[in-house]
Amino acid sequence: MTSHQHEVQVGEAISSAEKLADEGRIADICELAREHREWRVRAACIVLLGERFSDDKDAKEAIAYGTHDPVDQVAFTAIRTAGEKRVDTAIRDLIGISGWPSKLTRDHTSKPVGFGAAYTKHALLSIFGSDDPDTLRRLEDEHFAGLREQVAARKRQRNHEDVVLVPGGPFIAGASQQQIQAVYEQFGSFKMNDQDNRLRVVELPSYHIDRLAVTNRRYAEFLADARDTAEFDHRDQPIGHDHTPAHWHDPRFNHPDQPVVGVDWYDAWAFATWAGGRLPTEDEWEKAARGTDGRVFPWGNEWNSECANDVSRSFGVSPQNRDELEALLLSAHSEYPKTPVLPADALPEGASPYGALNMVGNVWEMTSTNFYTKEEMDPFLKGRKPVEFMNRKEAFFVLRGGTWTSPPVCMTTYYRGKDLITDRHNEITFRCVYPA
Repeated sequence: MTSHQHEVQVGEAISSAEKLADEGRIADICELAREHREWRVRAACIVLLGERFSDDKDAKEAIAYGTHDPVDQVAFTAIRTAGEKRVDTAIRDLIGISGWPSKLTRDHTSKPVGFGAAYTKHALLSIFGSDDPDTLRRLEDEHFAGLREQVAARKRQRNHEDVVLVPGGPFIAGASQQQIQAVYEQFGSFKMNDQDNRLRVVELPSYHIDRLAVTNRRYAEFLADARDTAEFDHRDQPIGHDHTPAHWHDPRFNHPDQPVVGVDWYDAWAFATWAGGRLPTEDEWEKAARGTDGRVFPWGNEWNSECANDVSRSFGVSPQNRDELEALLLSAHSEYPKTPVLPADALPEGASPYGALNMVGNVWEMTSTNFYTKEEMDPFLKGRKPVEFMNRKEAFFVLRGGTWTSPPVCMTTYYRGKDLITDRHNEITFRCVYPA
């Protein structure tokens, strides 16, 4: 097709849209504004909707939709139209692009603005009819009051009372080189890559955390309640995903009082949502495990084999170095060790300063933190197989605490492990946090 022929087609499509407007066929124009493959046609339809039908609900929604068009000129047209016609339906979309207008109108330092930011700020001020930050804040609150009520109505209450309070305030996170070296000296030949959690002070608000890791008994309640609904599922959850644990029928791992294992990160996320909570960040996990004084283990700075289920306790053999550890792990089979995982409430003498049990040892615990970026996990992997993302950084979350196959050097309160978001291991569980 020649350039001239293409231009003719575009002109004809726009003329057809104008005829639809003359006939009042709003739904057809909205569809063209969203779906037409030629961006100039989409932009022209947005202009038509604004000029002729700006009070129509469907037209407003189509204009709001256009603010996110992948072609900048279409998005800019929709943003300008939303501002000129004061399309309040687009407020959420516009705030998502540039931020809250009550903040944008205060004195602040920001990155240089481009067309999109300038158009969006102008549109928001036009819709709200003010550029005074205090007035804008009041209008924002009024506009989103109904939405906040809906969110509050859908919010699930915590369905579990066996929690401990972690008070708000600062705590010592990570470890110094001297502290790491002192731990190495306790265990001779064992050294691990545990220098990726630098010593620092972290401030956290108050929160509750499960006293015990989620047990098979609790998880069974979730399965029964969530069997016929996707209400609790993460939006990125694999298609056709089943929350049943991989080791649900293995007698070594399925006792009601044992921590649930054989679940992946999506399973844990869904359970936490169902329970009215969420997975802890790694900082939240670490504070709950060690308190505020920077201790190496939940019970203090010296290793105590009576306080945690490590590889020596679970196998009945004490490997002295990495080679012996690997040989021991290679000897494991379906009947050895016979009882690798202890009940979630075992070894109370190893409790953390806040009373949480088995924060180290027994089974690794999941967090909501990305291992590489140290930001909140935000997977976007749906529809892809693990082999396609097993080398991508966004697919790995932080594990904490060590497990029944770990030597004590992996059970310090600052040691960071990692796992692939879709893996299901008999060495990994989780616990939830809740608002204080």
